[in-house]
Amino acid sequence: MMEELLDQLLQYLLSEKEEYQGIQLPDSFDEKFRLYRSLVNVRLPKPIDPAYLKIQNEFLHEYSLRKGIITLKDMEKLDTHIYLYKGDITRLQVDAIVNAANAQMLGCFVPCHGCIDNAIHTFAGIKLREECANIMRIQGHDEPCGSAKITKAYQLPSKYILHTVGPIVYGKLTMEHKEQLASCYRSVLQLAYDRHLRSVAFCCISTGEFHFPNEEAARIAVAVVKTFLKTHEMEVIFNVFKQEDETIYHRLLTSTKDDEQLDSSS
Repeated sequence: MMEELLDQLLQYLLSEKEEYQGIQLPDSFDEKFRLYRSLVNVRLPKPIDPAYLKIQNEFLHEYSLRKGIITLKDMEKLDTHIYLYKGDITRLQVDAIVNAANAQMLGCFVPCHGCIDNAIHTFAGIKLREECANIMRIQGHDEPCGSAKITKAYQLPSKYILHTVGPIVYGKLTMEHKEQLASCYRSVLQLAYDRHLRSVAFCCISTGEFHFPNEEAARIAVAVVKTFLKTHEMEVIFNVFKQEDETIYHRLLTSTKDDEQLDSSS
């Protein structure tokens, strides 16, 4: 059933451009899905036939169920309102997940790229890019570093996506980089609170492709979240993908260091 839906999606996407006409459907499901992901990754934001959306939504829903849904009870609770989870953020059934976006806020256009921006846009469906494009069209300029925007989550298990643009580190880490990253976490938390969201899952903002050192990024994240939770009630999940980050966050969140000492590092 899923493969039949996928074939229909591919046939529609391949029909959109003349240069795609010579592309043949691969034989295996995995190869077909890779082609599907590539096509939606490079597709510009524009309206699409409601019939396509109906098929897409059914397919992505089934794909999500196949991967498995993760809730708070499946995560490791390390503090009163803080959880740690290692795995795919697109599986999390929380009020909002955080996307490490770029300044254009349209998602990653590199086919099958391994970044979180690519994964979130892929599994949310193409309406997410369209909503982001509308936001940016109204705004009229690139998204500033350290701020946050909210969109629907579409076909993801979460209700919303909170998008933030973190600092890119070229060369030496500076105090400005640290302040910008702290601003990302504060902006996301405040926006979530203002929208009455009760649970937020953070990715490791600015690490990886943006080259922010993992240890320092985690220290800033933990410090800002702990400070925020002193005066606001919310469930916060630190979602990591690499073993290195899981080790760092586990150590920081179970450490006896005073919160103020952590906060001073940001």
